[in-house]
Amino acid sequence: MKIHEYQAKALFDRYGIPVPRREVATTPAEARRIAGEIGGRVVIKAQIHAGGRGKGGGVRLAADPDEAEAVAGEILG
Repeated sequence: MKIHEYQAKALFDRYGIPVPRREVATTPAEARRIAGEIGGRVVIKAQIHAGGRGKGGGVRLAADPDEAEAVAGEILG
């Protein structure tokens, strides 16, 4: 069985295993909103079943909501 990272973290939550706050965005605007709510630097990650996401540009840091929206736009297309 393969599950996405966000799904695994939801299971961890359910069983009391601590995980950082996270949200799933399906649009760049959602990524902007979420980054604003979280505050500070955020990590934007493509949710795909593949190794090497970071090497392929699927894991990126964003310093603020504007950058989060731009990065999400690049990842989501």
